Amino acid sequence: MSAHESDGVLQNMPLSGIRVLELGHNIMGPACGLILADLGAEVYKIEPPGKGDDTRRLQGFGAGFFTCFNRNKKSLGIDLKQERGKELLLRLVEHVDVLIENFAPGTVNRLGIGSAVCRRRNPRLIFCSLKGFMPGPYAHRLALDEVVQMMGGLAYMTGPSGKPIRAGASVTDILSAGFGVIGILAALFERLETGQGQEVQATLFESVVFLMAQHMAGAGVTGEAPPPMPERKKTWAIYELFTTSDEQQVFIGITSDRHWSRFCTIFGFSDWAADPGLATNEGRLEAGLSFLAELRRRLRQLTKDELTVMAEQAKVPFAPVNRPTDLWDDLHLNLSSGLINTSTPSGAIVRLPKLPLRLQGHSFPLRLQPPPVGQGGKDLLFLAGLSANEIKELAMAGVVDCLPSNP
Repeated sequence: MSAHESDGVLQNMPLSGIRVLELGHNIMGPACGLILADLGAEVYKIEPPGKGDDTRRLQGFGAGFFTCFNRNKKSLGIDLKQERGKELLLRLVEHVDVLIENFAPGTVNRLGIGSAVCRRRNPRLIFCSLKGFMPGPYAHRLALDEVVQMMGGLAYMTGPSGKPIRAGASVTDILSAGFGVIGILAALFERLETGQGQEVQATLFESVVFLMAQHMAGAGVTGEAPPPMPERKKTWAIYELFTTSDEQQVFIGITSDRHWSRFCTIFGFSDWAADPGLATNEGRLEAGLSFLAELRRRLRQLTKDELTVMAEQAKVPFAPVNRPTDLWDDLHLNLSSGLINTSTPSGAIVRLPKLPLRLQGHSFPLRLQPPPVGQGGKDLLFLAGLSANEIKELAMAGVVDCLPSNP
C-alpha cells in the first residue's frame, strides 16, 4: 500500500479489489458497507427498483440516514420478490467476495438467497449476517437500536434511576456494523489460507452486552451492582459540568493532583493552591459541596471561550458541550480535514465525518457521492456477463434499475 504525500489521503486503498453486495437498510447493514467502501472495497447497494431504500425518504430523526451511510458506494436496483430478481442476485454472487444483509430474521432464507444457497454458488463468498440476536431463544425477535439498549443495560446506565434513556446516537447499530467488518476482514484473511469463504454473524444485543462488560466486571469485583452513570459514586472531586457567564456549559475533569496544581496556577486560585487540605483529591472530596459551589461561582465569572482557553493552558481535561451542528465549525475537524462534503438526496451539501482511522498518517477520501437509485449498477451486470439487451429487457420487466457509473 502506498500513498501520495501531497493530498493527505490514501490513493491505493487497502481493500481495493474486494467486491461487496450490500443488502442493507436503515443503519446496521449500510454502516457495515460504508466502512468497507471507505476502505476501498467496491460496494454495490442492492435496493428495490424505482423507489430505492426507504431511508432515502425518512424524516425526523432518520432524515440523514441515507446521506450518512451510503457514500463511496454504487447502487443496483433488483426486485428480489421476482424469481428473475433472485436468480440475478445469485448470478451476481458468483462475482463478489462479500455479501452483507441485515434483513429481518428468516427473510433471506425465505427469499432463497440465504448463506447456504449463496455459498454453494460461490464457495469463496463471505456471507455477513447482521441481526438483532445471535442464535438462541431470542433469534426470532425483531430488534432495534433502542430495543437492545433497553434490554442490554445501556439505557439503564445512561439515565437516572427509573428513567432509562437511550444513547443520543445509534451506537449499537454502528458498533455492530464495526464488529461485522472485523469479522469480514478476519474471514478474508483466513480465505487466503483455505480458499474458502464462511458465514460471519454480528448482532445488536450481544454488542450492547459487550459494552456492559465493564459494569458486569465491576459488579463481580466489588460485589455491588453498578448504579446509573448520573448517580455513580464520585471518584474525583472535580469531574463536573460548569455554567459560564454566557450561559454555556463546559466539562472539566481534574483527575490528578498535578492537574489541580496547574489548574490553580492558570486560573489564579492562589488561596486554594496554598491550602494543604485541598492539595489531594481525597481532601477535595472531603471539602464537599461547599468547595464545589465556590468553584462553580468562580468559573461562572468566565465566558465559555475564556474558560476553554485557560483550561487548555492548564493542560487539564475539558470539553465544551457541543451540539452536532457545532461540529461543522470545530477548529480541529476543519484544520485536520476531518469532514467530507457530501451530497444529500435534495442536492444540498453537508460536511460529514471521515472514517475515524488513518493508515500511515493518511485518511480515507470521498470517491463517490451517495448514489441515485441504480447508479453504477451496470458495472456489476456487465461484469457478470449480461449483455446490453439482457439488461434492457430486465429493466423493462421491472427486475432491475441501473445506470452507468457516470450517467
